[in-house]
Amino acid sequence: MGKCRLQVPLVFNVRWTIQGEAHFLIAPSPLSYIPFTATELTDKMTFSQRVKNVLSYILGMYTLSYVTEPHYKPVVMKYFGPDVDYSTFFLDADIWLMRNYFIFEFPHPTMPNIIYMGGFQCKPPKPLPADLEDFVQSSGDHGIIMMTLGTLVENLPPHVAEEIAAAFAQLPQKVVWRYKGQRPANLGNNTLLVNWLPQNDLLGHPKTRVFVAHGGTNGVQEAIYHGVPIVGLPLFFDQPDNLSRIRAKGGAVNIDIAMLHRHVFGNALKTVLYTSSYRENMQKLSRLHRDQPMKPLDKAVFWIEYVIRHKGARHLQAQSNKMSWFVYNSVDVIAALLTVVFLMTFTCILIVRLLWRMIFVGTKVKHE
Repeated sequence: MGKCRLQVPLVFNVRWTIQGEAHFLIAPSPLSYIPFTATELTDKMTFSQRVKNVLSYILGMYTLSYVTEPHYKPVVMKYFGPDVDYSTFFLDADIWLMRNYFIFEFPHPTMPNIIYMGGFQCKPPKPLPADLEDFVQSSGDHGIIMMTLGTLVENLPPHVAEEIAAAFAQLPQKVVWRYKGQRPANLGNNTLLVNWLPQNDLLGHPKTRVFVAHGGTNGVQEAIYHGVPIVGLPLFFDQPDNLSRIRAKGGAVNIDIAMLHRHVFGNALKTVLYTSSYRENMQKLSRLHRDQPMKPLDKAVFWIEYVIRHKGARHLQAQSNKMSWFVYNSVDVIAALLTVVFLMTFTCILIVRLLWRMIFVGTKVKHE
């Protein structure tokens, strides 16, 4: 084991592994009500959706294993020996600090060594820089819209940026837009382009009305913490899945960026701005997030120190981690029981047939 080779306890700060969402690797995950990654399904599925979910799981897990194992297996073997594979290395962790929680996620089974610390990075807002505060205050009662697509996406195709700028220009709200691309020709006077913005501080500002976001985990959790509804523009990775969960909880309207048009985008913004349920739903999620006995970051620190104090947490690891899928799903037990039932049924049939033959033959001889 990798942990035994290093002689230190192992704690993961994790949500995703190279094999997908971490729960599917470590915890029971019934596909009847747990949507597989990227399906954008909820925990309430019709028959056809469950079929889609199962097929997506089979295809997804096979593809992930086929694509990623050849790249990671040599690395694992190099540092931890030929007897350690990727899954074994992961499953040997004492504690999994999961960057998720059931305010955002749909309820599902878990394990005792999974510690949920979703939103650990969230915190009360700090005062804005003076020039940005002046711009925000100039919005009056209309408030502001904040847009950022994360650090990986700093610009957009020009025609997409033009459509977004045109939609913003039609609104009475002020807009703070983190964008490093070419300045759109039709940018309205109400829109401020910036190279960087204090995302958490703006989300926590009382004048922020809508968050236009790509759906990264940190941004979504900060929006929940501050109770700000979302207009989602998912791009890749886990973003469509994240935003689909907020949509299912009534806090977001999502748009396919490939179909983005100023009227579609503008209507989505107006829907979230002027339909009170979106803000109310996000504020409800915010209250749930804040109503915890311990802050997520403090919880994570406690469990790290717990592992240090006790030199691991082996007592929290389930035996299922060491089982093959054959044993884990009791296929051997089911096969044995079916064999016994078959043999008993076969024996009973033979006995009945033998008795019937004896009675029938005996009766026939007697009549003769």
